[in-house]
Amino acid sequence: MELTIRRAASEDSDDIWNIFHEVVARGDTYTFDPSTTREEALAIWMSPQGWTYVATSEGSVVGTYFMRKNQPGLGSHVANAGYMVKPEAQGRGIGRAMCEHSLTEARELGFHAMQFNIVVSTNESAVALWKKMGFAIVGTLPQVFRHRDLGLVDAYVMHRFL
Repeated sequence: MELTIRRAASEDSDDIWNIFHEVVARGDTYTFDPSTTREEALAIWMSPQGWTYVATSEGSVVGTYFMRKNQPGLGSHVANAGYMVKPEAQGRGIGRAMCEHSLTEARELGFHAMQFNIVVSTNESAVALWKKMGFAIVGTLPQVFRHRDLGLVDAYVMHRFL
């Protein structure tokens, strides 16, 4: 599968919203409320305080990610990112490709590290991928995520230097 990753444009809004809605509605990987509206979702994902990208294959958007400063001011040298893959396109290396792309972009933007603030512990495929990408679990947050099916579960803070 040929994959192209590029900066998102306003004409990608519908595709980003569709992916966001499908992923968040499951209630198993992101803290966003499943009832988040399109306008709220796009304000989060396409915030002007960060960078938003889409991954395309055969002319269709199959994934998206955002990147921003993890913290303002004295913490602004650390990037934060979130990735979503269209459910029917999962398992094809799109998440890995977007992560690789984001690490390169973060370095080019002058960041020194990347940190994921909440990686749901039961999202085993994401935890395994982030570890393969050089991230380490630097903290466990007990029962901070309300999983739709499993109830309260732990989440990890994951970090890596660039």
